[in-house]
Amino acid sequence: MKHWRKLVWAFLVLVVVSQLPFAYRRYKLGKLHAAILSLSAQRQDVQDEGWREYVGVSHVHSFLGGHSSGTFQDIVSAAQNNKLHFVLLTEHPAKEFNTAEKSLKGLHGGVLFVNGNEVSTATGDRLLVFPGDGQAMDQQPTQEVLSLHSSRSKFVAYPESFNSWNLSGYEGIEVYNVYTNAQDINSLVMFFDGLWSYRSYPDLLFANFYRRPSNNLNHWDALTVRTKRRVVAIGGNDSHANIGFALHDASGKTLLGLKLDPYERSFGLVRLHVLVRNDQTLNEQTLMRAIADGNCFIGFDVFGDTTGFRFSAANADESRVMGEEISLNGEVRLIVRTTVPSRVLLLKDGQKIWEEQQASRLEHIVRERGSYRVEVYLPDLPHPVRDQPWIISNPIYVR
Repeated sequence: MKHWRKLVWAFLVLVVVSQLPFAYRRYKLGKLHAAILSLSAQRQDVQDEGWREYVGVSHVHSFLGGHSSGTFQDIVSAAQNNKLHFVLLTEHPAKEFNTAEKSLKGLHGGVLFVNGNEVSTATGDRLLVFPGDGQAMDQQPTQEVLSLHSSRSKFVAYPESFNSWNLSGYEGIEVYNVYTNAQDINSLVMFFDGLWSYRSYPDLLFANFYRRPSNNLNHWDALTVRTKRRVVAIGGNDSHANIGFALHDASGKTLLGLKLDPYERSFGLVRLHVLVRNDQTLNEQTLMRAIADGNCFIGFDVFGDTTGFRFSAANADESRVMGEEISLNGEVRLIVRTTVPSRVLLLKDGQKIWEEQQASRLEHIVRERGSYRVEVYLPDLPHPVRDQPWIISNPIYVR
């Protein structure tokens, strides 16, 4: 009897000890939450008379995709609750009907929806096509999808497995994808993290696995140098709302369930911030043109609203914003503005050339041609978040 009692006590001690790291991680998420609130209280809006900023998400799937149960109403409600201006849907194609045509498009609940497709080609490449096209079917050659009408924007999805870099016809690359990043999660660790922290900090569980997409960023930088053309970077939520469990009745009504990745939560992790000129109204054409031109940046808004970030350039004759080209007339002044004190990195052709600590405004003069972009970090947040980018800009191309 005493032997079994010792075993039980040993087991209980083992259970308690095994949970100490997760209790500590919950404590750290609480510290992160407090630090985000403190930093957000320091926000100072950036005035920009020439441009209007619109915030949205890209790479979103509904029930039309075949591996999501998310309804249109779920998506519209989540977009409204996140105060988004737009959502870029990426329905998987179907042989029997045009999924993009049947998906959300236009204004719904005050949110602009673009009905796109995520296409898997014959060689395993993935492309995001906006707006979608009934001709953009799975298992076609990559070149055929890239050759779709020029009014449609094409972006490389999952660049780590893309095989057709010798081809052209795409406007940009999805350099960050939540789903891809989440593949590195240890399921057992995430399970216990969820037990300890899901109730209090469900959004900030993202901080436990978020990492800078270094390989994709390196490939993107190298591509812009090698091809000498403008290549746009976007971030993808890859929202499915399909992780969890549910019990339904015969009519499909949910009786009991838990959704770990509802649209409302995934829409708050990473967002695409797009600049549209003040004299233009927001519609599908102006939105997609601005994105295809690179007048946008990736913001990890779960760690604080990135709205208001600006990256611009000026020479003696003209001024430009991210995504645009500017002539090197002797020198070019690069200007970075953030809404909170930040660590700002300026990169040329992917190599860091300047760094400023605790800056809300940075000006740097360059005298060489190249592709210049910015990464912004939040050193006031605890590790490991402070070591991961808060903002990734598109480049300004000094020619």
